[in-house]
Amino acid sequence: MTVLRGNAIIGQSGGPTAVINASAAGVIIEALKHSEHIPKVFGAAHGIRGILDEVFYDMSEEDPRELELMKTTPSSSLGSVRYKLADPDEDDSDYRRLLEVFRKYDIRYFFYNGGNDSMDTCSKVSKFVRDAGYDMRVMGVPKTIDNDLAGTDHCPGFASAAKYIATSTMEIFQDANVYNTGQITVLEVMGRNAGWLTAATVLAAARGAGPDLIYLPEVEFCLEQLVEDVKRIYQEKGNVIVAVSEGVRTADGRYIPELVGTVSTDAFGHKQLGGAAQVLADHLAKETGAKVRGIEFSLLQRCAAHIASKSDVEEAYECGAEAVRQALAGQTDYMIGMKRVSNVPYEIEYILVPLVDVANHEKKVPREWINAEGNFVKSEYIDYCLPLIAETSDVPQEDGLPRFCRLKKVQARP
Repeated sequence: MTVLRGNAIIGQSGGPTAVINASAAGVIIEALKHSEHIPKVFGAAHGIRGILDEVFYDMSEEDPRELELMKTTPSSSLGSVRYKLADPDEDDSDYRRLLEVFRKYDIRYFFYNGGNDSMDTCSKVSKFVRDAGYDMRVMGVPKTIDNDLAGTDHCPGFASAAKYIATSTMEIFQDANVYNTGQITVLEVMGRNAGWLTAATVLAAARGAGPDLIYLPEVEFCLEQLVEDVKRIYQEKGNVIVAVSEGVRTADGRYIPELVGTVSTDAFGHKQLGGAAQVLADHLAKETGAKVRGIEFSLLQRCAAHIASKSDVEEAYECGAEAVRQALAGQTDYMIGMKRVSNVPYEIEYILVPLVDVANHEKKVPREWINAEGNFVKSEYIDYCLPLIAETSDVPQEDGLPRFCRLKKVQARP
């Protein structure tokens, strides 16, 4: 088989995670090993926007040690973006510009690291260049703490966020039960339409140090029922912890912050969430007269590399490396996915998932993993999640602080 010869580019997109750089490192380090087929490896500045603006970096100029340190560096070292490509049938100007840049720099391998919207971008770009007669390999590398990508058992980024959330919930539990006066604590966890992350608080509950109530987007949210549940438990125990996903919605489709105001939207039309914990805390304080504290994990849950899952780091890296290997083997229009082979011992295998099966689809927590009342999570989730967080990643340190990568970011030239 004749291997396609040309340069490669990797872009990062969407919300960062503790391991998205591990995936980029997987692509970059593996691609650099194949210089006979991939002469240059580029890193796009701010995802697809960097390609459109012709701003990307020559990764061969980086110190190999710094590339290795990307594995345990959180966030998106190349820069991320939320930019929605138009429907090419309505406006193909971005696609024509992308093709122009691909030709100019002889880019024949395009790797995009992101979530649902990013896989949609991959699929659209692939179709356009194929229709234009440009020979190119396009591969998606999964990334999302939300764990909502279809076709894969779990997503790189999820396990580390889940480990942070479960651990932090246990720590909050210790603090919330210090005093001899009652307290209600509301924890807000990320998750727009899928409650995989919020459900991770049940891991803390299984250790006797977690929430009494868990509300996921998979179940319609009722404010009145929440108040009733909290009052009942507060009367019984004197303390209540509630975990709620930022994406829970009422029967009429409103997010919790919309109960008191309006919210803005991003480039993809998604409403900007956050603030649910404080809205609920204020409401519960009025309804109960108790001391109420609202805690929003916010960005901490997606950048906590200090407590990242070891398997998450390793799998994220391997997803990137496998994408390169498959592209060199002639595969295109796929996302790298993971299939769970066994729980004990924990074992997965890497699979190819068609981009069209992933783009704009969402995998949600199965309803049967949530109790009938819709306010707690069952043991099936625990069995699913525990193997993913079993060990902690070892982050290199310098003077007692994490040593993250320091890229030179030498801009590429044609």
